[in-house]
Amino acid sequence: MILNSRIEGEGKPMVVIHGFLGMNDNWKSLGTQFAAQGFQVHALDLRNHGKSFHSSDFSYDIMAEDVKKYCEFYQLTDVVLLGHSMGGKVAMLLASTYPDLVSKLIVADIGPKYYAPHHQTILEGLSAIDFSEKPSRSDAEEILSTFIKDFGTRQFLLKNLYWETPEQLAFRFNLPVFMEKIDVVGTALPFENTFPKPTLFLRGDKSDYIQNADFETINHHFPDSKIETINNAGHWLHAENPKDFYNATMNFLQ
Repeated sequence: MILNSRIEGEGKPMVVIHGFLGMNDNWKSLGTQFAAQGFQVHALDLRNHGKSFHSSDFSYDIMAEDVKKYCEFYQLTDVVLLGHSMGGKVAMLLASTYPDLVSKLIVADIGPKYYAPHHQTILEGLSAIDFSEKPSRSDAEEILSTFIKDFGTRQFLLKNLYWETPEQLAFRFNLPVFMEKIDVVGTALPFENTFPKPTLFLRGDKSDYIQNADFETINHHFPDSKIETINNAGHWLHAENPKDFYNATMNFLQ
């Protein structure tokens, strides 16, 4: 099965991979801007996310293979690969496993190290929404608000709601599999994996996902890398400061 995607523009292929619980729609605005600069932007939905297929198989190896199959299906070569958070981990694994496929790599606010599980409250809140009671969107937000105080995070998650039938809301993502296999998300990049080509790591100044102590590990895996900080941004740096994110990305690519 081939991943669902949103394709825009003509030119050099750029594959964009969203983070955990995200979807290609999270990259709509920036995708349009990249397309205007001569890129053919392929914004993907990873398996168990967005409009892509659901599967009980969920690991970085499998997700990286999904993206490779996608590139083969669309005959994409010499790809610019951009991934955020979990999508950044997929991108790192893909680039270091198949370096001939990727010309440049951009990783947004995630490092190659292991991350302890930290999505429990979000998953608890999502699980508290009982769709058998046919809640409205406002009902779902009210339930979620008791678990997640940050408005932006709630809106990000609620973008995944859709009308399965005229009376029934559902989530696009595969929540049962995430509940069962949440430990997968924090998996480290294998120590022996390296990618020798130009790589840009972008981190939010209000985020703790990439710390100064991580630079040595990043340079081990990505010897031709540089690390830049996006100001006034947390983990969702591309949404919180899209202007600086876009400028940093384009400076690297040009």
